[in-house]
Amino acid sequence: MQQDKHPEYRPVVFRDRSAGYAFLTRSTATSDRTIVWDDGETYPVVEVEISSESHPFYTGKARTVDSEGRVARFERRYGGEGGDEGGDEGQGAGASG
Repeated sequence: MQQDKHPEYRPVVFRDRSAGYAFLTRSTATSDRTIVWDDGETYPVVEVEISSESHPFYTGKARTVDSEGRVARFERRYGGEGGDEGGDEGQGAGASG
């Protein structure tokens, strides 16, 4: 087996920015920042945008962003007939049709 081929696998702290939650695990992720953990040891810390503490699936605070589809919203907004009423708008004076 070749030596020095794999990255170092070591303890790393991942911190969720939005929830303020941090957890210690092992990873190959690298970081220039460090943090003193509860056990008194210093570990590299990796900032993450979302974790199980802030993700809507795990927190149960899911929000529905698009309850109706894009087509339904378009039809509600613009009439949904699909006909040519007003179809020549914005095409200029020389447009035929």
